[in-house]
Amino acid sequence: MEDRDIVELYWARSQQAIEESNAKYGRYCHTIALNICMNMEDAEECVSDTWFKAWNSMPSKRPERLRGFLGNMTRNLALDRWREKHRKKRGGGETELALSELSECFPADTDVEKELEFKELERAVGEFVRELPQRERRIFTARYYFLSPIGEIAQRLDERESRTRMTLYRLRTKLREALEKEGLC
Repeated sequence: MEDRDIVELYWARSQQAIEESNAKYGRYCHTIALNICMNMEDAEECVSDTWFKAWNSMPSKRPERLRGFLGNMTRNLALDRWREKHRKKRGGGETELALSELSECFPADTDVEKELEFKELERAVGEFVRELPQRERRIFTARYYFLSPIGEIAQRLDERESRTRMTLYRLRTKLREALEKEGLC
């Protein structure tokens, strides 16, 4: 079923919208949630919450790209769940590792609650990613958006893990330099 047809089902308040979303994007959303939560039950709950949230948000929104809309929703729900579980204890999961790798690129005193500064930082990172060659963009987004383990990224690209690690290191260096150039770091 086409995305626009699924969106129409949401707008028509048909239960089939959830079934079709799950059939087409369930595995995709589950992978995102599992990469972040590192727990099958939490991932399944995040995907269920995604369908519920999509159901509630569709009457006021009509997403242009359903895959991105649902993936982003799943990612945010999974990050919220992960933060909640790790609020008191700091563990050695991929999520914290990936986020800590990126932390060196951003200024220590960045207050993300200051909307204008955050928007400018978001724009600069988005522009940086858009200008990357396809391979580097895939690696960067797989690691820092979908929070995929480095070994999994390397396997998908059929390359050595050490090459993927080096690419990520160089990308973080380039990002930090780009942010410093714009006065954001």
